[in-house]
Amino acid sequence: MSEEANVQFSEREALLFHSEGRPGKIEIVASKPLTTQRDLALAYSPGVAVPVQAIADDPATAYDYTAKGNLVAVVSNGTAILGMGNLGALASKPVMEGKAVLFKRFADVDSIDIELKSEDVDRIIDAVELMEPSFGGINLEDIKAPECFIIEQTLRERMNIPVFHDDQHGTAIITAAGLINACLLTGRKLGEIKVVVNGAGAAAIACTELIKRMGVRNDNVLMCDRKGVITPDREGINQWQSAHAVATDRSTLTEALVGADVFLGLSAAGALKPEMVKDMAPAPIIFAMANPEPEIRPELAKNVRPDAIVATGRSDYPNQVNNVIGFPFIFRGALDVRATGINDEMKIAAAQAIAELAREQVPEEVAIAYGRAHSFGPEYIIPAPFDPRLMENVSSAVAKAAMDSGVATKPILDMAGYRHALRGRLNPTTSVLTLAYEGARAHPKRVIFAEGEEEVVLRAAIAFRDGGYGTPVLVGRDDVHDRLRALGVSDPESFEVHNSRHSPLVPAMVDFLYARLQRRGYLRRDAERMVNQDRNIFGSLLLQLGEGDAMITGITRTYAQTMREVRKVIDVADGRTAFGVHIMVGQSHTVFIADTTVNERPSAEELADIAEQTAQVARRMGHEPRVAFLSYSTFGNPKGAFLDNIRDAVKVLDQRQVGFEYEGEMAPDVALNPRQLANYPFARLSGPANILIMPGLQSAHISAKLLRELGGDSMIGPMLVGMEKPVQVATMTSSASELVTLAVLAAGGIAR
Repeated sequence: MSEEANVQFSEREALLFHSEGRPGKIEIVASKPLTTQRDLALAYSPGVAVPVQAIADDPATAYDYTAKGNLVAVVSNGTAILGMGNLGALASKPVMEGKAVLFKRFADVDSIDIELKSEDVDRIIDAVELMEPSFGGINLEDIKAPECFIIEQTLRERMNIPVFHDDQHGTAIITAAGLINACLLTGRKLGEIKVVVNGAGAAAIACTELIKRMGVRNDNVLMCDRKGVITPDREGINQWQSAHAVATDRSTLTEALVGADVFLGLSAAGALKPEMVKDMAPAPIIFAMANPEPEIRPELAKNVRPDAIVATGRSDYPNQVNNVIGFPFIFRGALDVRATGINDEMKIAAAQAIAELAREQVPEEVAIAYGRAHSFGPEYIIPAPFDPRLMENVSSAVAKAAMDSGVATKPILDMAGYRHALRGRLNPTTSVLTLAYEGARAHPKRVIFAEGEEEVVLRAAIAFRDGGYGTPVLVGRDDVHDRLRALGVSDPESFEVHNSRHSPLVPAMVDFLYARLQRRGYLRRDAERMVNQDRNIFGSLLLQLGEGDAMITGITRTYAQTMREVRKVIDVADGRTAFGVHIMVGQSHTVFIADTTVNERPSAEELADIAEQTAQVARRMGHEPRVAFLSYSTFGNPKGAFLDNIRDAVKVLDQRQVGFEYEGEMAPDVALNPRQLANYPFARLSGPANILIMPGLQSAHISAKLLRELGGDSMIGPMLVGMEKPVQVATMTSSASELVTLAVLAAGGIAR
């Protein structure tokens, strides 16, 4: 029912997330170069006068010359913040910033949060209406009922851009999608089902209105509030509630549910009792959407009715009613056709598109991450929030409905081309990373944190456990629990800590290590000393002995030194080459750079191995590989003495007949710039490369670190690939968040 995931974290971690670096979660970034005086003259005075006059002559051109067409205002007065109540406009700002982040992350919609310090309906209406020239759409959020009804309806009448109260309609659309599929699975028709709605607030009324618009009969819906069933003779109800009053002899929720097909709960925790569920019709459909605790837990409902289909607002149960499945894509479609509003036809189209998506074959990566149902069925009636197909399917359905219903002012003539453009608008890496996190929660693993005395590592371990991604196994001395307590952990003793000074595993570790190293000049006492004194050795041995599923280290020592220690215990996987990958992640692109950490002067065979294994990583992250072997030379120009291994690597891949595009040797601008690549029509790349294989460690390491410090994209890595055990070596400057990401990738098998 909301965008929040039911992930646990400490208050300290939440505050650090919002405060570290630049406070808050959003910033304004210029979309045009502003380097020279000429740039500034074009951007502002005198160049800006030209589009000003064009817009004055034809207001519609504002969509061509400004950001208006992709800009949404997220507006709140803080009177109904999440489940926390009326905490005021200023307190709502973190939530509204978060909403802006979701718009950008899921649908590439730019948005600005606007918090209005007023509970006066007329003042809020006037303030928002006056902002129409600035925005392409208005998303109302966390405004209490019944004021939200008045504000939205009035603004829709007065404004010529989409106005959408997500608390109402976002919830209604996802609920309707789930209801369509639940009815399909149980052989019901919308026009025949009997529905009980528990709750009479904004979301409940919006859900009721939408399902009635889709065919549910008025007299088949009973709406209840705290006092019972809402009937025409009830006093103390508002006009929006009275619109759904039905004459009936049933007065309580218990009575209303006898023989009911559907329960829509938008009320309070525990409102639906098991004995009430028992009295519902066969194969009851239950949407228990109170957050964070539903009206009934799915397991309680299924204890009395195993045939029930249950949805909640929680991410830790199947069938999550999550607004993020809808609102970003609804606005995307509405903005792209410059709709004057979001009408019922567009809402129904969104609900149907979402329902249809759940019935399609589920991509394997989504199925694995979802962790429960791998195909359409009682536990998969609503798509996962991170399904990468939502952008294309929902946005295009909304855009078409806007055109068909006459509210589109810029119709799309080529829908196939539009769907293709939607697919390319977002970076699949972001979805896959979300999938990795969800997969970790679905299949939690034991991850060894080898430097368990460092604060940043402990913070990562806390976040890893509290997020539900698995069990952290800490390596450290006797004071680790005290350090955890100092970080605010209430039960530090519940963390598993391994200390080499008194670990019963030490004798077995020494035997294992001595057997590996005795023919490399090491004595048994050398093995004993390393096990007792070196955390990387000790942690790697824990991994080898099966005490963990993956390991993360690297904070306290250089990468090269850490790798030397790890390699004393863990080998490279058979038939593979170990190497490091840095991953640059932008809004709409990802570039993989390898090898950035391990092999100083890789041979042709090693370069080919690195290319092939990086292509596998890219595919696991949702990309079709296009590999460029980089050099200072492009196809022999200029000539050089260090090109043979690169050229031979291409020949090796030719012989292997790999199933991806590759080319080289080539300079970076040729690999990445289509205009430069066009100068070489014989080149085998169909587009810019997304995998850059570096000729040697010196250039690779320098490039990766320069890009990390100077580039505008996010950087993941280095990610270690090719080891026989899942181990990741972080950089010494890694943050807790980066350590968690590496731990999740290692545990989830993406980095293998």
